[in-house]
This record gives sequence, structure tokens and C-alpha cells, in this order.
Amino acid sequence: MKNIGFLFAGILFGIVLTKAEVISWFRIYEMFRFESFHMYGVIGTAVVFGALIIAIMKRSKMKTIAGHLVGYKPMKLNVTRHLLAGTIFGLGWALSGACPGPMYTLLGQGYWIIGVGIIGAVLGAFVYGLTRNRLPH
Repeated sequence: MKNIGFLFAGILFGIVLTKAEVISWFRIYEMFRFESFHMYGVIGTAVVFGALIIAIMKRSKMKTIAGHLVGYKPMKLNVTRHLLAGTIFGLGWALSGACPGPMYTLLGQGYWIIGVGIIGAVLGAFVYGLTRNRLPH
């Protein structure tokens, strides 16, 4: 019952994604063909907004639920790793027409076929977990 706030945050997130047309396959298609700025504007706004929120949280010394100071440890850039991971993510996004967040929004709106994509994403994460120790990190 204490996690009910997360349910409402998820519902709000789904509404925002829908109203911003981020779940639209057509908008994603436009983005990958460089025909529209819409998705780049949404993604760029989210990045800037997220960076500002993190900066405010760090500056105000806000703490997490566990009592730790809010912060992050920058990941060291590994060109091969990040290029490969980004390519796999981008191909999945382009082929399915949805990234992970909107997948659940689409499922909630009754587009049951996206369940195939969700199952694929979950299986991919599971296989990564099984093979993680053998991969070049």
C-alpha cells in the first residue's frame, strides 16, 4: 500500500507520454528519418529538465528514501560498449516503434501486440543478466 504513489506516478507518466504523442509510431518514424524535430525536442527537454532537477537536489543536499545524499557517479566512457548498446537499443526502438516507457503505456491503451515487444525486452534483460560476467564491460 505504501507504493501506491508509484502507481499514480506511472499513470501520470503514461498520460503525459500520450498527450505529448511520444507513444506514436508515426512520431518515432519521423524522428528516425530526421523529418521532424518533435521527438528530439521532447527528449532534449527531458534531459535538460532532469539535469536541472538533479542539480537542485544535489545543491539542496536532498536525501533518498534510504537516507543517502542524492548524487550520481559518472560512468567512464567506453566507446565500443556504448556504441554497441546504443545501436541495439536504437534498432529495437526503430523496429518496434516504442522504447521501454511507452511500451507499457501502449499496453495500457489496449495495443496488445506490444506485449510481444515487452516479452522480448524482458527476455533480453534476462539473457544479459545471465551472460553479464562473460561480456566485455
